[in-house]
Amino acid sequence: MLRPAMTQMITKNESCYSLVIGVAKRAREIAEELYDNNMTLEEKPVKTAVDEFARGEYKIVEAADDKNIQ
Repeated sequence: MLRPAMTQMITKNESCYSLVIGVAKRAREIAEELYDNNMTLEEKPVKTAVDEFARGEYKIVEAADDKNIQ
């Protein structure tokens, strides 16, 4: 299991789903950067992404609900 716990990384107003999506997107960016630069993996991209979110290097920004969307 990855540490820190999800509940330690999000506030009351943020959803667990948003954190999972954010970590997945960042992990894909990390993997793509490594592939583009012909670098080897020192640790898994998901672990790196979780650590970056935990350190506050990346934050979750949720879009406001738009009532005009039909």
